[in-house]
Amino acid sequence: MRILLSLVVLALGSAGAQETPTQRAAATEVLARLEALQTRIDASVLARRLTTARSATRDAVVERARALWEGELQAMSDDITRHPEIGFEERRSVGILVDWLRAHDFEVTVGVADLPTAFRATYRKGTPGPQLGVIVEYDALRGTVRDYHGDQHSAQGPIGLAAAVAVAEFLTRTGTPGTVTVIGTPAEEMMPPPSKTVMHERGVFAGLDVAVRSHSSTDTQRPAPGFGSCCLNIDGVKYVFSGAPAHQMMPWEGRDALTAVVRFFTNVDGIRKNIRPEARIQGIITEGGKAPNVVPDRAVADYYIRYPDEVYLAQVRQMVDDAARAAALATGTRVSIEPYGSMRDGISVGALNEVAFAYVRRYGGTRVREAPQKPQGWEETGSVSRDLPGVGFSAYSSSGGFHTYEMEADALNDIGHTGFRIDAMAMAALLHDFATDAPFRTKVREEFAATKALFGDYLTALRSAYPVPVVR
Repeated sequence: MRILLSLVVLALGSAGAQETPTQRAAATEVLARLEALQTRIDASVLARRLTTARSATRDAVVERARALWEGELQAMSDDITRHPEIGFEERRSVGILVDWLRAHDFEVTVGVADLPTAFRATYRKGTPGPQLGVIVEYDALRGTVRDYHGDQHSAQGPIGLAAAVAVAEFLTRTGTPGTVTVIGTPAEEMMPPPSKTVMHERGVFAGLDVAVRSHSSTDTQRPAPGFGSCCLNIDGVKYVFSGAPAHQMMPWEGRDALTAVVRFFTNVDGIRKNIRPEARIQGIITEGGKAPNVVPDRAVADYYIRYPDEVYLAQVRQMVDDAARAAALATGTRVSIEPYGSMRDGISVGALNEVAFAYVRRYGGTRVREAPQKPQGWEETGSVSRDLPGVGFSAYSSSGGFHTYEMEADALNDIGHTGFRIDAMAMAALLHDFATDAPFRTKVREEFAATKALFGDYLTALRSAYPVPVVR
């Protein structure tokens, strides 16, 4: 899942801001404090210090990650790509990943948070010190023709494993304090509910000081600091309409739930002109009856309701819910509104972003977008990246679009293989620096805590920017 815009983009000088003057005025003071924070952190200077300094230990870790990728893990990535498994069904993929981790001195627990394909793997030889988290995904997309790895999640596990083992071995070899934990997070492409949210609420991420993750990309990206999401804030909601069955020759004796769903879609289309243009309301009909000669007494619509921030999203959601209620009232049916998941803005840490971006460039990233892009948390749900500092690595790995068969094909050729290797090397380098450089860790903690505090002020400010029209 990728895409979005954020109010912070405007403050950082990026093009394409969508905010109204009212919104900009509401958050001006918060954005000024965010800019002052970034001046104090001075992430670009930090990145230059870390990534240009000579370090034999870092270079050895990076070369080990490269060797692991080229020796075993690229083939593992290709194998998972060729055997796609959708969310919560990734048993084969998980088996491959955890077997490899166990063979490299990791203690693995599968089925954490009561999710059968989620796992947590901790390095057996770790010691008290920085707790380094590596997040991996492995689910495929649900396709109409076939399931497929059109987002290249098949590579995320092998990339993360290369970095995790290279750094873990370094910690033991040099006696450096710390440990590495690999967390397998299933079903990233599926709500309900986001698996990372469930795992976070169940304590699976507890104790980590930092988290890293990779993701496919159509260019080499550089996220801006602040608060945002890759894919807009989302509410996932099912609208279940109940009617009464009857023979279609005498439909007046029943109540048609499918007609209610069709009316609901018409109602949603009718409100689009009264909501801000940045909103996205996307729905499908998942149930609409079983036979054309029976009046359907049950029909279900599944909607993703999206907006760049959660404040106005609440207004959009209310309007969509009311559109469903109106459809039920107009057709003599009933509707049950069943929210099943949400995704929210996360916190984007400049000190981590700049170091990650510099390393990706150093190790060969191409199609580089020099200007900072929209802020986004390191994972899509927002729930974890609001509570745990982290960074995503996104070297150019496909010339196709996200969620396409072309992106899957690139996972098996040189474009993907090169990007994945670069991500593994850059990830290993950053984890080495986080484990060995106390001032770096301090800046990350300081920036994360201050940005999190500002995020609360940001939401408070936005609440004044969306007045609800008074209908008299």
